[in-house]
Amino acid sequence: MFKMKKTVGLIALATLLMVGFASAETTPSAGLPKAKEAISITGGFLKLWESTGVYRFMHPETAAEKQAAYVDATIKTVDAEISAGHFSSVHTVIEKAAQHGVAAPVIAELTAKMAAAEAAGHAPTGLLPEGAGQFVMILIGLLLIYLAIAKGFEPLLLLPIGFGAILTNIPAAGIAMGPMPGQPAGFLYYFYTVGVQSGVFPLLIFMGVGAMTDFGPLLANPKTALLGAAAQFGIFIALLGALWLSGVIPAIDFSMQDAASIGIIGGADGPTAIFLSSRLSPNLLGAIAVAAYSYMALVPIIQPPIMRLLTTKEERCIVMKQLRHVSKTEKIVFPLMVLILCILLLPSATPLIGMLMLGNLMKESCVVDRLSDTAQNALINIVTIMLGLAVGSKLAAEKFLNANTLGILALGLIAFCIGTGTGVLLAKLMNKLCKDKVNPLIGAAGVSAVPMAARVVNKVGLEDNPQNFLLMHAMGPNVAGVIGSAVAAGVLLALCG
Repeated sequence: MFKMKKTVGLIALATLLMVGFASAETTPSAGLPKAKEAISITGGFLKLWESTGVYRFMHPETAAEKQAAYVDATIKTVDAEISAGHFSSVHTVIEKAAQHGVAAPVIAELTAKMAAAEAAGHAPTGLLPEGAGQFVMILIGLLLIYLAIAKGFEPLLLLPIGFGAILTNIPAAGIAMGPMPGQPAGFLYYFYTVGVQSGVFPLLIFMGVGAMTDFGPLLANPKTALLGAAAQFGIFIALLGALWLSGVIPAIDFSMQDAASIGIIGGADGPTAIFLSSRLSPNLLGAIAVAAYSYMALVPIIQPPIMRLLTTKEERCIVMKQLRHVSKTEKIVFPLMVLILCILLLPSATPLIGMLMLGNLMKESCVVDRLSDTAQNALINIVTIMLGLAVGSKLAAEKFLNANTLGILALGLIAFCIGTGTGVLLAKLMNKLCKDKVNPLIGAAGVSAVPMAARVVNKVGLEDNPQNFLLMHAMGPNVAGVIGSAVAAGVLLALCG
C-alpha cells in the first residue's frame, strides 16, 4: 500500500511540474504578439483550483456559468461546422441556441457569419487545385498503406487511415461529404460525426487500452512516473510554438485554445488529442487527429535516432534490476485511487481517466472476464476500424493541404521529438541520482504510444546488448505517459476551456 501511495504521489508531483510550466506567463511579447489570453502563474493555479472537484463540490456551477458555457460551445460548434462546409447543421445549431435563450446580438453575429460562408460557397481552400490536390492525397494514402503492409509500421492505424484517405479523395464520390438537401451524407461523415466529433470513440479506445494495460511495472518502480510526466514537456513547447507561428506567419492564426489542442499532439496519444480538440478547437479536430495518429504510427522511425543521439553505448547497455512482484490487491486498488484523486483534483480529465481505469479494473478484478475480453478484443477492434477510416476522411485535399494543417503537422512533430528527448534526459539524470541503475532509453517510452514506444525501447536496447530486455521496465513510463497525457489534457481544458 505504501508503494502504491508513493506511485500516486509521484504522478501528482509530476503533474504539478507540468502545470507550473503550462501556467507560466504568456503575456504577448515580440515573439507572441497574437496571444490574446494571458495566463499568469498565480492566475493559472487559481483557475485550476476553481476547476477541481474539491472546489466544485463546495461551489456548484451557477446558472450564469452554465449559460456562458453553452454560448461558448455554440460559437465553437458554428465555427467548426462552417469550416467543414456543413451549412445545414449550422442552421440547426443557431435555432437551438435561440431557443435556449442565447442573447440576440450573439445570434445575429452567428447568422451573419453563416450567411457569409454560404455566399462564399464550397470554394476550394487548399494549396493545390482541387483535382491535383486529390491526386496527391490519394498517393499519400497509398504511401500509408505501403508503410503499414511492407514496413509493418502500426498497420492497425495506418492501413484504415490510408484507405480512408483514398476513399475521401475520389472525385465526385462524396464519401466523406456532409448531407445536402434531399441527399444523405457519405458514410465516412457519419463515422466521423458520431464517433470522433462526439468524443465517443476516444473514450471507448481508452477503456480497451485500460483492459489491455498492466500497471504492475509502474507500481513496482514508482519513480518511472516522473519519466511519463517529463515526456509531456513537448506538449507545452508546442503550445508556445503555435502562438509564435501565429505571430510570424500571416496565413496562420491560432488562438490559445487552438494552441493547447495542437500541443497535446506531443503526447503521441490519438484518443486524448481528439478528446481535447473536440472541446477546445473543433474546427482543427481533423488535422489534429491526423497528426496525432500519424506520429503514433511512426514511432519506430522518429524515436530511435533521438534515443541514440542523446545516449552513449555504455548507457544503452545498462541492465536494470528485476522488478518486484506486485500483488493483486495493489492492482485492484490502484485504478480506484487514481480515479478518486482525479475526481477531487482534476475532474476535467475524468472522462479519459475514468474509462482507462474502468477497463483496467475489469481486467484486474477477474470477475467480469467476458466484459474485459470484449473491451480488449471485439470492441476496440471495431472502434479502431471506424476511427481509422474517420481520421482518414479528414485527409481531403482542400482541408489538409493548407497552411494551418501543415503548421499543425510541423508543430506536432517538434512536440513529439521534444517529448522523447526530455524523457531520455530525465532518465539520464535519474541514473546519476538513484541508487539502482536506470537505462536512459526507457525515458523515451514516456510518450503515450502504448505499447509501441516500449517495444521500440526494447529493440534499441537489444541492438547494443542482446541480453538486455527492457520491455517490462519501459512499460512503467509508458503507462505513466498514458495517465500523464490525460492529466495534461485535463489541465489544458481547465486553463483554456
